[in-house]
Amino acid sequence: MAQKSNDPESGGDQRHSDAPSGQPTAAGDGPPTKDGPAPTRRGKQPGRPANRPQPPPRSHAETRALTHALRAAVRGDVAADATARALNTMDASNYRRVPLAVVAPRDADDIAATLAVCREHGVPVVPRGGGTSIAGQATGVGVVLDTTRYLNRVVSLDPEARTAVVQPGVICDELRSAAAPYGLTFGPDPSTHSRCTIGGMIGNNSCGAHSVAWGTTADNVREVTALLYGGERVRLLGDGGSGMDALPTRLRDGLRALVDGNLALLRTGFPELPRRISGYALDALLPERGVDLARAFTGSEGTLGVASEAKVRLVRAPGARVLAILGYADENAAADAASTLLPHGPLTVEGMASDLVGPVAAASLPRGGAWLFVEVGGDSPEQARAHAGALLRDAAAECTDSAVITDPAHQRALWRIREDASGTATRMSDGTEAWPGWEDCAVPPARLGGYLRDFRALLAQHGLRGTPYGHFGDGCIHVRIDFDLLTEPGIARFRAFSYDLAELVVAHGGSLSGEHGDGQARAELLPKMYGSELVQLFERFKDLWDPAGGMNPGMLARPRRLDENLRFAVLPREPVDVAFGYPEDGGDFSAAVRRCVGVAKCRTTSVSGAGVMCPSFRATGEERHSTRGRARLLHEMLAGEVIADGWRSTEVRDALDLCLSCKGCRTDCPVGVDMATYKAEFLHHHYAGRLRPAAHYAMGWLPVWLRAAAALRLAPVANAAARVGPLAALAKRVGGIAPERDLPELAAEPFPRWWRARARRRADRHGVRDSGRVRDRPTVVLWPDTFTSYLAPGVGRAAVAVLEDAGLRVVVPPTGPGRTLCCGLTWVSTGQLDRAKRVMRRAVDAVAPALDAGLPLVVLEPSCAATLRGDLPELLGPDTPGAARLAASVLTFAQALDQYAPNWRPPRVDRPVVGQTHCHQHAVLGDAAERTLRERAGLTGELSGGCCGLAGNFGFEAGHYEVSVACAEEALLPAVRDRPAGAEVLADGFSCRTQLHQLAGQRARHLAEVLAEALAERRRDE
Repeated sequence: MAQKSNDPESGGDQRHSDAPSGQPTAAGDGPPTKDGPAPTRRGKQPGRPANRPQPPPRSHAETRALTHALRAAVRGDVAADATARALNTMDASNYRRVPLAVVAPRDADDIAATLAVCREHGVPVVPRGGGTSIAGQATGVGVVLDTTRYLNRVVSLDPEARTAVVQPGVICDELRSAAAPYGLTFGPDPSTHSRCTIGGMIGNNSCGAHSVAWGTTADNVREVTALLYGGERVRLLGDGGSGMDALPTRLRDGLRALVDGNLALLRTGFPELPRRISGYALDALLPERGVDLARAFTGSEGTLGVASEAKVRLVRAPGARVLAILGYADENAAADAASTLLPHGPLTVEGMASDLVGPVAAASLPRGGAWLFVEVGGDSPEQARAHAGALLRDAAAECTDSAVITDPAHQRALWRIREDASGTATRMSDGTEAWPGWEDCAVPPARLGGYLRDFRALLAQHGLRGTPYGHFGDGCIHVRIDFDLLTEPGIARFRAFSYDLAELVVAHGGSLSGEHGDGQARAELLPKMYGSELVQLFERFKDLWDPAGGMNPGMLARPRRLDENLRFAVLPREPVDVAFGYPEDGGDFSAAVRRCVGVAKCRTTSVSGAGVMCPSFRATGEERHSTRGRARLLHEMLAGEVIADGWRSTEVRDALDLCLSCKGCRTDCPVGVDMATYKAEFLHHHYAGRLRPAAHYAMGWLPVWLRAAAALRLAPVANAAARVGPLAALAKRVGGIAPERDLPELAAEPFPRWWRARARRRADRHGVRDSGRVRDRPTVVLWPDTFTSYLAPGVGRAAVAVLEDAGLRVVVPPTGPGRTLCCGLTWVSTGQLDRAKRVMRRAVDAVAPALDAGLPLVVLEPSCAATLRGDLPELLGPDTPGAARLAASVLTFAQALDQYAPNWRPPRVDRPVVGQTHCHQHAVLGDAAERTLRERAGLTGELSGGCCGLAGNFGFEAGHYEVSVACAEEALLPAVRDRPAGAEVLADGFSCRTQLHQLAGQRARHLAEVLAEALAERRRDE
């Protein structure tokens, strides 16, 4: 990996080509030739002021002076370290630019102070919200203004006027939650509504699924207070023209001259579209449009000024909603039908085809090859159902099948298929990467079918593939395309396709952007849509607001080329030497890291919205502790520019330190980022040949210490020592264990010893190599995991009782001196992967006879089951015979009963349950069998989501206690405290049970223990 540093705190070659003193090089250097992109023209470009030369590289002294000046002027946070800069190099687009510093202002005065310092130092400013922009407009080389840290309040809400005043960093869903008690909502709701900010939505003029009913952000902004790069504070209204009088004289007179001098062009140059987002909305300044300054500012992508506050419109939310799903023969039929449903006044008309939905999800949808998700509302459930019925009757002749979904939980599950598409679309069905860039073109809804046919043909012409979906009712299509953005020929194809597609969109009367703005991805092509004369007006408009060119240069006006600043250019071209196999990414660690496209679902602040992912972000609120943040740091580590010391990086190590390895992102991330694996990989390299933290030796080697203690029968002595203050404190200090933690007690009789004694007492003795059938009883192999064996043997004894009652014959692989068994979990989680491989190979060899006999492997500890099913084959790879076979044989306790004793009648427990589904169960194993088993046993209620916070070694390590407790307090502890009378507390994971015992004084049990107790009671009653 490259070792060049670009850290302004340590010197380096920070080229600053977007500084306000010099505009970037040519935008739109001409269309590509048939052999590739047109040659770049250097020198003066059309429409560019001649007095803006390209600046020289910014020196270390200059960048240090800038950061010192910012820290002196701003009360908020100023960061110019490698971590902060690396976290803000990218948004959710294909682009990457390295900032000089990141400022989190506390208020509008801080914004003004930041702008003043940047103006003095000739440095551009890029406002940034949630960083989910798809066109590159949230990246920049100057100072990034992060509005999410402090400027995130709903200032006021007026239910009667149906308005709210908000700061720019307010999350969309937080505004909607504040409005919900009054029966109101904020209409625009992009698929990132759980983490995108109102300021970002104003910047991009975001829309979302409900724009059919409630319009774009511009339709819902009543007033914006903004600060300009030149120091002016402006209040932007849409009030018929009087708002102009409050503007600075220079800006007011310039805007009036621009409008008055170009009335004909402004009246004829903009297509009438529900989703026309491209360019500046200059037509909003026409007198007949009310001289709406707020609308003209919305969608300006941070190029005019920084919004410090906004008044937005709220809309009446329907009392009830019904989701009608209409199946069609194919995508074209669905697209043709979408506009015909608009007279029914739907809230949404969203479209997806089978090439994105996939066979599993498609099985839950009506029959068809494509679907329209149509939401309708009403004052009551009956009215909403009637509304849906009328719509379906009119659509029946065109659709192949339909369904009406009234249950809110079922609706949410189906909507998740649609909302996750921005991530799932980044992988084609064969695993090929697909990228944004042409994410959201829009055409008149009635022309959508024809446009899609031509679009598919154009893809084929260029040898490309994509999976369109999106807002069919508004004629807006999202698509990720399998561009090759890693090679020169691939980038040339990307550029050529972009020019051809722009012409196609314009030919259909459309807009290059229908939701996410132009940014760097499409602004170069605006002349194709608007013509050169109107684009020159865009440049004049930009210069009136920002004469120095300091606000987000390179976007919209005088943009950078669409094939510059690509995020992939800095990554290594050859695969990095790694331990894991990364089978889903062709063995390429860089490709695995590239999975994170920045949609930032991991930044969702509620368990209900994010699932298990990402507990440490929700506990800290810091980007570096989100899955996306960690992926960004790994990306920059591979790039070697901002983070220059590769695997030895302390920045990456510190960000990964609070990763709980819960694996939630493996399932909850729409693109399947597996940060637990990346963390193990990093730790493996980071500590190679070096002394590790004490906790890695204490807890990473826990299976060895526990087996030794059991062999020497040290449990009584060890348990007594753990209860003695000075000895326990010393042990924890030496072992790197949090002083707040109690050490778990060792079992007096480990499970293997109990099993051997039991076997000796039984007349009927059979080994693992048995044929698998004795007296027609199916045989299962019970895996003696470390936690069950030495810390919670009661779980193993209970599982044996239940499995045998279900008619199964239970065998345990032989253990003892020289025949130890372990899945390798603790070595994996601490990144000791060479040792983990040796442990795993022994496990494969030990159970080979059972695998040869076709026996299933029942694993009681979810984290161990997940390790055997996931980490083991990915670490050992195809070169280890039996690894994949072992992984495929792994079953949880409930899965074994479901598959091998389907007719068994479990005992009735008949009481409610609380607790938590183990995070590894959620992410790797699935819990459908557990839900079914609980239901059959009369255990009612739902287990909470999230992570317990202990997560194996994580919560025991020194320095992690507060985060561990915060994670537990998010869902698990409140659920247990508020449990109904007589409720059973369930937790199949040893960590979850330990966390509940230590933090809540509550005993939790494995499902096997609950059923075993009920079986004993049933036998007594019989």
